[in-house]
Amino acid sequence: MGARRQRSVASTDVLCRRALNRATLHRQLLLRRGGAGGVEVVERIGGLNAQQPNDPYLALHSRLAGFTLAELTAAIEDRRLVRSCLMRATQHLASATDFRWLRPVLDPLLTRVQRNVFGRRTAGVDLTELVADTRAILAGRTLTRPELGRILAQRRPGADASALAWSAQYLLPLLHPAPSGTWDTLGSTPVALAEEQLGPLEAPDPRRLVSWYLAAFGPATTADIRAWSGVSGLPDIVAEMSGELRAFRDESGRPVYDLPDACRPDPDTPAPVRLLAGFDNLLLAHADRTRIMTNETRRRVCVDDLIKPTVLIDGTVSGTWHLDRRAGLVTVQPFTRLRADHTDAVTAEGHRVLRLAAPDQAPHDVRIAPA
Repeated sequence: MGARRQRSVASTDVLCRRALNRATLHRQLLLRRGGAGGVEVVERIGGLNAQQPNDPYLALHSRLAGFTLAELTAAIEDRRLVRSCLMRATQHLASATDFRWLRPVLDPLLTRVQRNVFGRRTAGVDLTELVADTRAILAGRTLTRPELGRILAQRRPGADASALAWSAQYLLPLLHPAPSGTWDTLGSTPVALAEEQLGPLEAPDPRRLVSWYLAAFGPATTADIRAWSGVSGLPDIVAEMSGELRAFRDESGRPVYDLPDACRPDPDTPAPVRLLAGFDNLLLAHADRTRIMTNETRRRVCVDDLIKPTVLIDGTVSGTWHLDRRAGLVTVQPFTRLRADHTDAVTAEGHRVLRLAAPDQAPHDVRIAPA
């Protein structure tokens, strides 16, 4: 067994861009919608970006048959799914089970982000004392981030209340409990102690992060894993896992790693049309995103800190879309002229989104703008 596995790790098999595309689409449930529950799917697809509260709902809707808004809301309210600052120091939804092992792995990243972003604004503040203070303040209760900042600043005259609250969020495992992260919920972000709500966290294990990522987004380079997670030191970790991974090369000759038994579909497997949410997993998971979109397309979709909702045709980003719930309207902006069958499929997906997001605004309409 060991010898066979070692030979597979040394493989120089080349995976073309389309093969990488189909493998990732399969793992993200974008070749065929799944029928499992939302929590299980969030674990399978590597969490969900949750900077905007409605995006995780739309992301799951593109991946699950029979998905309802109530299903995800219930999972957030009973803490089977939790919202917190995680990969790339941005808001994500993860299962409570995954959060317990994932958050400790991200500690060095979040400490680095605090230093880089808020270091000057917290100069002279004892950060160890800040963390201890935050634990005491939040014990047994939930506050909004501004409320926490004001209390911390009262004990540190002249300090920047906002910087203190954000620093506490990076340096201490905190959750944003419901209603934060639920459909249509905006406003001040609540914070609560993660260990108080979920129990003790686990010892950090970066190898588990690598395996989790590859199961959701692989095959991939170490640069891809870093771009998705923000974690450094990954080449050494992947080297330590050489006996557990299979190595390929991409069309540029770069080493690409995967779990040995992971599914890698035939590159000619059909890929259905999908309307992806803003900040969708598929668009943020790789340093080299050409398996999903061209560099020109990336410049049209990834604008400053915004990742637009996108149209996926034959597995690649082929346009953007906009939802107007009040008007019961989805407007699609394709980047090239659509074939008739693609027009029909895009229209059907648009109506599917409207049935979820604007059920009371019938009649619904899907408009496709000129390319």
